[in-house]
Amino acid sequence: MFKKILIANRGEIACRVIRTAKKMGIETVAVYSDADARAPHVRMADEAVRLGPPPASESYLNAELIILACKETGAEAVHPGYGFLSERESFARALADAGIAFIGPPPKAIAAMGDKIESKKLAKAAGVNVVPGFLGDIAGTDDAVRIAGEIGYPVMMKASAGGGGKGMRLAWSEQDVREGFEATKREGLASFGDDRVFIEKFIESPRHIEIQLIGDQHGNILYLGERECSIQRRHQKVVEEAPSPFVTPEMRRAMGEQAVALAKAVGYFSAGTVELIVSGADTTGKSFYFLEMNTRLQVEHPVTEEVTGLDLVELMIRVAAGEKLPLTQDAVKLNGWAVENRVYAEDPYRGFLPSTGRLVRYQPPREMRAADGVTRVDDGVFEGGEVSMFYDPMIAKLVTWAPTREAAIDRQVEALDAFRIDGIGHNVDFLSALMQHPRFRSGAITTGFIAEEYPEGFAGAPADPLLVKDLAVIAALLATETEARAHSISGQLGGALSPADEHVVRIAGAEHRIRFEGFEGGLIAQVDDNAGWEVIARWEPGQPLIKARIDERSRTVQIARKGRQWQLTSRGASHRVDVLPAHVADLSRHMIEKIPPDLSKYLICPMPGLLTALNVGEGDAVEAGQPLAVVEAMKMENILRAEKSGRVKTVSAKPGESLAVDAVILEFE
Repeated sequence: MFKKILIANRGEIACRVIRTAKKMGIETVAVYSDADARAPHVRMADEAVRLGPPPASESYLNAELIILACKETGAEAVHPGYGFLSERESFARALADAGIAFIGPPPKAIAAMGDKIESKKLAKAAGVNVVPGFLGDIAGTDDAVRIAGEIGYPVMMKASAGGGGKGMRLAWSEQDVREGFEATKREGLASFGDDRVFIEKFIESPRHIEIQLIGDQHGNILYLGERECSIQRRHQKVVEEAPSPFVTPEMRRAMGEQAVALAKAVGYFSAGTVELIVSGADTTGKSFYFLEMNTRLQVEHPVTEEVTGLDLVELMIRVAAGEKLPLTQDAVKLNGWAVENRVYAEDPYRGFLPSTGRLVRYQPPREMRAADGVTRVDDGVFEGGEVSMFYDPMIAKLVTWAPTREAAIDRQVEALDAFRIDGIGHNVDFLSALMQHPRFRSGAITTGFIAEEYPEGFAGAPADPLLVKDLAVIAALLATETEARAHSISGQLGGALSPADEHVVRIAGAEHRIRFEGFEGGLIAQVDDNAGWEVIARWEPGQPLIKARIDERSRTVQIARKGRQWQLTSRGASHRVDVLPAHVADLSRHMIEKIPPDLSKYLICPMPGLLTALNVGEGDAVEAGQPLAVVEAMKMENILRAEKSGRVKTVSAKPGESLAVDAVILEFE
């Protein structure tokens, strides 16, 4: 067994590998860029080596620097994690040439599966179902039109070396092919240096299901069940679960056996995943087709670990050291259900724009293990740290396990309610909304779920009337406790006052009158003269979270003061709440309502980022839809356009400046 390994990665996956290595008694070496000098993976490792500046091309993607770090520290093996160099055949070969073990598959397997066209040919030869399509050379647009017609519309045009949703176009007609074929070639060449394109049948009502494999260097390969990864946004996975609510035991066996056959055909060992596209419209379960093979550990591997009880990172390390797998296929059992949500630094209320900056508060739900479930958080960030513009925006992976799918989903909602992040935008509310969505809970999902269910974007999860009333009770309780604290201060002018007997709570366009009566162990809340509700809660002014039980309903609510209002966040949405003593509420109706300022005459930065281009100057006339500026964040360029015609009055920013969210860039006359 290895005595020391180096982790050629960062963030949560580096922390994940380090934890398993420590459990195995193996010393670890972390590598880092200047942006990650204080990162958790650097502190967790036994040793750490600086690679270079923040850009990945000058640090985490520099294979020579990583090999040099191995030699300097005496690391015998490298675990690549996922992303960066994990699927680079050249990196695996360079390590072998340097006498350093690669904790991953053999280079020839990486090469075979890295080319989408060649991998499909190999899959077909190995007896694996492949999507009907054309994998040969396509001479030009006319040839592409002919091929698409023979396959039958709709078809998908894909760049051979593509990935991450790039170099893909859906064609429903000949016109779509003529308009998109050359553009797909250009995208493939620009992004991957390869302009080859293949065309295949587009599977309607598609589900994305993948089979986890593990193999050793002695010819043993096992499949560890499947994962459902259909909840995606722009071809990026958001929610994963194991097993799939769609897959039957017969489907699982057929998928697994075909995946194993493909892996054996390329001499595969270590962890790997065969991704399949499955027709949700075919209830026979026979319409599943090979999509691609990822020759590395997947982001979503924790859900497989939770339902199998296996540590995939440990198995990868043992396989790389030459050990045989410690189990057979018959010993692989699936127990219960696991769900993983990816917590991203992005703002779903602003069209999922990336968000960078300091994590002013980062308090994930504590990991819990009990008879009825598990909550696990895999992360690589810390409170006070920066979410950098240079790397992937994922903050953490929230994983829950329970005996049933419904219970695992409920546990996600409960954990998301307690997941506190301040300082940057995040998608916790959106994830909670997904977990509560009736269609998701029914299991009737496809890769188009998010686009179909949120066509106009996200505005918060809908709150049922009972939740709104419970939040009103909690708001009244917060106000009562806050008033009691204020009234307890000695030396007040005119003597101490008592908290109001009754409060009026305004929330979600409704108004509720709430009065509390005490009893041993809790309170009775009289809401709108209805029968009393028993309230059990403990909260002191200043605490950011309250856990309350209202008539046997458990509520976890995050609390913030916004001026004279309370902001209560629970179950995937934030609610601004006014709480007034009853006599004040009666008088407040005579107050003049404050009109918010008109911001339509400003171009405002929608996210923290770098202003890379400014296309207009003072005095310039602009038309609706005209590009005005470009802001770069998380390696993505965002073009800001004019919403209406006008003339530029003043310019408040210049290219090269780092802008905060809502910073003014331009003002119009």
